[in-house]
Amino acid sequence: MSHKAEKFGVVVSNKMQKSIVVAVERQVRDGLYGKTTRLTSKFMVHDEKNEAKPGDTVAIVETRPQSRRKRWNLVRVVRKAAVV
Repeated sequence: MSHKAEKFGVVVSNKMQKSIVVAVERQVRDGLYGKTTRLTSKFMVHDEKNEAKPGDTVAIVETRPQSRRKRWNLVRVVRKAAVV
């Protein structure tokens, strides 16, 4: 069983070979005023089979460094994007 960090996000870009960009949104509560704000982080993710498309919801897991900016691996595609 892996105890590495797993995150869920939406694929923003898949224009690279075997790489995707995933936007992970989280809510942070202000310590003094209590207002919640949305923060978005973008992660470079290794996609070995080029299976994720923009708009897909995916699960990613932390891994060893693949390149200078890639430190995450694609686990699975949770939900496919709606076809327009």
